[in-house]
Amino acid sequence: MEMFKHTWEECAFGFHWLHHRKLFFMSSIGRGKMKMRLRKAVLVLLFLTVVAPIALYTDRLATFSSFCTPPFLLSDLEFLLYSHQISISLQRDVRPLNLHPQELSASQEPFDDVYLDNLARSIQHPDGERSRKTRKLNEESKGQNDNPIRQVVTLEELAENKENGKLKATQTETKKEGNSIKPAKTKSKKADEHVLTDTRVKYLKDQLIRGRLYLSLSATRTNTQFIKELRLRMKELQRALGDATKDADLPKNANEKLKAMEQTLAKGKQIQDDCTAVVKKLRAIIHSTEEQLRVHKKQALFLTHLTAKTVPKGLHCLPLRLSTEYYSLNSSAQQFPNQQNLHDPNLFHYALFSDNVLATAVVVNSTVSNAKDPSKHVFHIVTDRLNYAAMRMWFLANPAGEATIQVENIEEFTWLNASYSPVLKQLGSQNMIDYYFKTRKSESDSNLKFRNPKYLSIMNHLRFYLAEIFPKLSKVVFLDDDIVVQKDLSGLWSIDLKGKVIGAVETCGENFHRFDRYLNFSNPLIAKNFDPRACGWAYGMNVFDLEEWRKQNITQVYHSWQKLNNERQLWKLGTLPPGLITFWKRVYPLERTWHVLGLGYNPSVSQREIEKAAVIHYNGNLKPWLEIGIPKFRGYWNRFLDYDQAYMRDCNMSP
Repeated sequence: MEMFKHTWEECAFGFHWLHHRKLFFMSSIGRGKMKMRLRKAVLVLLFLTVVAPIALYTDRLATFSSFCTPPFLLSDLEFLLYSHQISISLQRDVRPLNLHPQELSASQEPFDDVYLDNLARSIQHPDGERSRKTRKLNEESKGQNDNPIRQVVTLEELAENKENGKLKATQTETKKEGNSIKPAKTKSKKADEHVLTDTRVKYLKDQLIRGRLYLSLSATRTNTQFIKELRLRMKELQRALGDATKDADLPKNANEKLKAMEQTLAKGKQIQDDCTAVVKKLRAIIHSTEEQLRVHKKQALFLTHLTAKTVPKGLHCLPLRLSTEYYSLNSSAQQFPNQQNLHDPNLFHYALFSDNVLATAVVVNSTVSNAKDPSKHVFHIVTDRLNYAAMRMWFLANPAGEATIQVENIEEFTWLNASYSPVLKQLGSQNMIDYYFKTRKSESDSNLKFRNPKYLSIMNHLRFYLAEIFPKLSKVVFLDDDIVVQKDLSGLWSIDLKGKVIGAVETCGENFHRFDRYLNFSNPLIAKNFDPRACGWAYGMNVFDLEEWRKQNITQVYHSWQKLNNERQLWKLGTLPPGLITFWKRVYPLERTWHVLGLGYNPSVSQREIEKAAVIHYNGNLKPWLEIGIPKFRGYWNRFLDYDQAYMRDCNMSP
């Protein structure tokens, strides 16, 4: 019995021990579950209190766009972002954006640098777009730097900074083991310097515009004391500004003048607080300024064309001086040497038609200077009766080395008359003379370059009679008088034109060098025969196959189209439009380096392109012998003239 009792007690103790172990085990599981729940709650609370506010307020700060709102309508947060300097950087750059309020109070310091473009780029994006841009910047930053630097602004800091009058950014850094944070590269110094060079000058000009605005508003005009003070401040500001184009040009007292102006404008703002009236007045000012700009551009264009038509005093003196000298020579001294070369088809022949002695001299001198064998080059110069003696005297006094020179008078071409040439008949008509010389403006012709009287000269149209002028030659190179030769041109005679009549450099790089720029495609005759988008080409330096010319009867083709254009219905006057028509599908394209154009109108022609060119062309109104010529291109022309020559000194001509 005792044994049974002892055994039972041991069994009971075992069951009791097992029960307690079970309870302990179950309580341990319960405590584990409670810990898991507690961890989840802590994580959720951490997310709501830390991560969510950072994401929310960072995104909100990026989407404020208070520029379009007057300062007095902004909320506290917007006003802080608007009126103080903010330095916010995403990922890499720590770059200050110096913002200027639209309206400053009288006591506030006004002279902060303004970066409106940077501000507009940083605050004028919708929320979704800004978020996408932020994610993109994050990805780029990870690729460039494993330790991005982020700056965020919290509401508590904004409230704190508002009291202190400052807005600061808090940097939160994420570090990886073994890596150190490196500052990201900002924009190049040159770009920053470019932005800063005229910031204050522009701001001064803006203040003057605001001053003129307040002078014209009805609310401020009635306040005589304010108007008097404003006019005084504007005069002071104008004196300080002067002709300054950079901040460095401003006087030392410019800052003081600007502060005084800011205070006066602040008073004006208090007097006139109607934004609608201000906007309407600004729109009126913009419209008036645009109209004035249009008028000034039109006047400048007219004066440029007028200047291009005039003859400088020196160029007028030179032919008179040369002509007087020529007629004092005996007949034997008036003859050129090497006249046996004039009709030799094995030599290199040039056709040059001009009434400008100095320009012709540059063409000949530059060609001969760059020729490998000058003795093989022959120049056929045709001029008018007034300049015939002067042209001959120049080349008699200044021989072109071993090259052959021929000077002819266009009056000697007796075969070229009105009965043979339709263009001569048209140029002599009263209608044509009225078109060019009457003072009234032609409403139908907005482009003044077509009204240049040079188109009345038959010399401008001699290029269409090359086969008749040189009946014994098989190939000739035509040169304009506003070109400069920089390389040997003898290679032009070895080019196979493949049955084409003319070799020319095409000018399809620009839209205005297409056929529709020169021809009237509203006329069915033009629209039927030509392509409006066909590539144009340039006169100035062209090689002509005169044998093909005669085979294809080019002169007759030219005459037929000139007769059809009697009333200028197909094209306006000039030589390029009829050239495009006459040589349609008869042009062999030359390499662009043979002929570079634009030095008479385009200052952007590159130095590299000029140096590679065989011929540079001053086509346009800004000729190198005129004062309006582009200064940086004059040197290429002047180096082929000797200004110490006696005739040049007599006429007071200088580079």
